[in-house]
Amino acid sequence: MPEQRHGESTGWTSVRVRPGRGASDAAAARSACLSALFASGAQGVHEDGASLVTHFPPGFNLEAVHRALTEADSDVTIETTPVPEIDWSVEWKARIVAHPLGPLTVSPPWLAHQYDAARCIVIDPGMAFGTGDHATTRGVIRLLPQVLRAGDVVADLGAGSAILAIAAAKLGAARVYAIELDHDSIANAEENVMRNGVADVVHVFEGDASALLPLVAPVRVVLANIISSVLIELLPIIGLCLAEDGAAILSGILRDERDTIVTALHDHEWHIVDEDAEDIWWSAIVRRA
Repeated sequence: MPEQRHGESTGWTSVRVRPGRGASDAAAARSACLSALFASGAQGVHEDGASLVTHFPPGFNLEAVHRALTEADSDVTIETTPVPEIDWSVEWKARIVAHPLGPLTVSPPWLAHQYDAARCIVIDPGMAFGTGDHATTRGVIRLLPQVLRAGDVVADLGAGSAILAIAAAKLGAARVYAIELDHDSIANAEENVMRNGVADVVHVFEGDASALLPLVAPVRVVLANIISSVLIELLPIIGLCLAEDGAAILSGILRDERDTIVTALHDHEWHIVDEDAEDIWWSAIVRRA
């Protein structure tokens, strides 16, 4: 039985979601709950065993979140707890570390002085998803050096904090289009681009990737760290917008969803060049067959 206090919260609230154990397809139930959380306004979700955990700010309509989750999975269990009042200026920073990823390092501003600025992506964790703390982000950055060439034109779909767009610029891309639908992420992305000194290379656009990608095509590399259902929808437009020798890096995919994605890639005449897996997440370099 789902547990939920309805209405609006007066402080930050932690929401822990356990997809229904009785579901015939556990991976589908997990993916549906993950999609429902992001659609409801979650800015980031992390995995804790079988649970999905996120936080919502004061005044957020938790009842709407509850409805979206139960519509996605009728057997879902939802637990909400108030976030205790703590000194986030100390606790929050202590939880965030730098991440060495191949030739690059992703670092928060207070640790960045330890690294070579030319190879360091400095991200001030804000509302946008993408600080290097998630396996999907790290998977793309690990794969990126295999496909990116100096002077490439790149499109980053669902750019969030613009971390992947900045990574492409630091690795030698000549022009990068960071496309993000969420209005609240745009300012954070633009700040990160300025902070990393790549504003002459990375251009942030607000809007739907399926509408904006054709306007900047052709591009040689597409980065798409998005939930799997949206990735499948975008495959045809990505294929049309890639240069002849182009490649895409897909992420945001649960390991349990790999077979579904592989089938979709085959159906749309793509093949997998290389892949990366960390924890429960899977990423892949793909090219047109």
